[in-house]
Amino acid sequence: MIKYVVALISVSLALWSGSEWVNLWRFDLADVSQDSDRLLSQEELSLYQGREDSKGLYLAILGQVFDVEKGRKHYGPAGSYRFFTGRDASRAFVTGEFTDAGLTDDVSDLSPSQIVALYDWLAFYQKDYTPVGKLIGRFYSKSGKPTSVLQNLEASLAEGLKLKAQAEEENKLYPACNSEWNSDRGGRVWCSTKSGGVHRDWAGVPRMLFSPGSGHTRCVCVRLDDPTRSNNPNLQEYKDCSPQAESCLI
Repeated sequence: MIKYVVALISVSLALWSGSEWVNLWRFDLADVSQDSDRLLSQEELSLYQGREDSKGLYLAILGQVFDVEKGRKHYGPAGSYRFFTGRDASRAFVTGEFTDAGLTDDVSDLSPSQIVALYDWLAFYQKDYTPVGKLIGRFYSKSGKPTSVLQNLEASLAEGLKLKAQAEEENKLYPACNSEWNSDRGGRVWCSTKSGGVHRDWAGVPRMLFSPGSGHTRCVCVRLDDPTRSNNPNLQEYKDCSPQAESCLI
């Protein structure tokens, strides 16, 4: 459900206002919250770590609890994902920090793009594992209602989806270059009709595209016969490379 809504929102960005599609996401959150009425405390969830004396194998992400028993090979005491069981370690799903400090449900400082990735993880568990209920704490109240923290994540999610859609649109206009490096010749970038994963009927020429927001540059393929693309002031030619060349040494 979440992945469907994420895709639907991304496609609809050009047609809807921000408030319209945030309301759609809020509706979906309400729908998800009805999957199970069971409420678990932090202490109760900690009893489901998959050990011999435990009650089972549960994990929580964004306050939603799932039974991951069928994935015991991965989530059991000897599994590589054992860090996630018996707790809500939402933050670690996107940071990969498996320290005591990193295994937390505090996602307040994650970027909008990381929040989108976190909701993708939630979608995975909703699709592949059985929902058990909700964890009382940061994301759900004692009555099972979404807290202000969870509701505020919608703003970051909305911004992240916008950025993702913008990046995908930019990649269509300026597909990434192919690149290679070897010890003899050094590096090379070049364009083809499939570079950047964008299938098209033109190859383009390599240019450096400067991103003002990040301060970084990346190699993109530019269509010279389209002035609206080739005259972008943030584009720069590669040194010692013909402006018409489809391949440049770097």
